[in-house]
Amino acid sequence: MIGRPLLITDCDEVLLHMVRHFGDWLAEAHAIDFKPVGSQFAEALRHQHNGEVLKPERVWPLLDGFFKTEMARQTLVPHAAQAISRIAEVADVVILTNLGEHNLEGRSGQLAALGIDHRVVCNGHGPKGAAVRALLDEYRPNIACFVDDLGWHHASVAEAAPEVFRLHMVSEPSIAVDVPPAPAAHARIDDWAEAQNWLLARFAGQPLTA
Repeated sequence: MIGRPLLITDCDEVLLHMVRHFGDWLAEAHAIDFKPVGSQFAEALRHQHNGEVLKPERVWPLLDGFFKTEMARQTLVPHAAQAISRIAEVADVVILTNLGEHNLEGRSGQLAALGIDHRVVCNGHGPKGAAVRALLDEYRPNIACFVDDLGWHHASVAEAAPEVFRLHMVSEPSIAVDVPPAPAAHARIDDWAEAQNWLLARFAGQPLTA
């Protein structure tokens, strides 16, 4: 049985601002400066006292620490809640987030408190193609769309589920200017007011335009 349309969307820098709040916390709690260039984190974290780049093995524990205790800092991306509400009138919505399963309850509650009360799936730290494929097999939608800020996830989904419409969105203006459109995405839109219309058009069966 074919189901309703399905929206699969990322959370951080799509529905919620993260890097700006992560940077504030790093400075306050760890004396670390955080200045990402686009989505590149390789040299974005530096000790304030000497300017040295943090060792890579320290980055994920800091990210996990932020999500464990600081989710309340995160703020909604403009128009995101309203757009998701409108889309949910015609489609099922799943938030596919690259956090560990231990963050599921916190992420679900965080989003629900901000007016986005939909199923959350935690994908760990890997590419999202296999998770999207599994959701398609579960929901069996007639049309599906995927929204994410990272180009490598779009490439993964394009390989695992090429039938999915892929929208590249980077909702943090300070990094969006340095992030080129993802080659594997069908479109790049960084504003939910416009993205809502693009997604609703896909769910209505309108073809992509060049």
